[in-house]
Amino acid sequence: MVDTTAEATKRLHVKKQTLDDAYAAPANFLEIDVVNPITHGVAKKRYTDYEVRMKTNLPVFKTKDSNVRRRYSDFEWLRNELERDSKIVVPPLPGKAWKRQMPFRGDDGIFEEEFIEDRRKGLETFINKIAGHPLAQNERCLHMFLQEPTIDKNYVPGKIRNT
Repeated sequence: MVDTTAEATKRLHVKKQTLDDAYAAPANFLEIDVVNPITHGVAKKRYTDYEVRMKTNLPVFKTKDSNVRRRYSDFEWLRNELERDSKIVVPPLPGKAWKRQMPFRGDDGIFEEEFIEDRRKGLETFINKIAGHPLAQNERCLHMFLQEPTIDKNYVPGKIRNT
């Protein structure tokens, strides 16, 4: 009886990790950066867009490297699509900043560098939370958002089939 208890509680023999193992490419990875904000236009036609860079080796994504430019309204579109069509809890976006859009302000409002940087960080956090969710990774709208140069807002919602 004592022998079986000792056997059951004996430490597992685990293979030591080598430096090659520790520094090898991860088995699965998904990296998304929101960078390089650029403000375009003048007066009421002014807007800022952001470069969304994705690198992955996940088989569900057809493109392993992509760079697209997206506006805040594109992130809103993605959030609305996921809320409507998926079963996941969608995290909030950084705020709309209505007060910063009022006329006759003494500053640049939503076009101030500090505001743009804060929004960029918030958008990066948002897209990484979404893309890291296994159920969201199968949503067609996420793939279009991350990989297509333009978003087809007339697309047919659905799941991506892994082929």
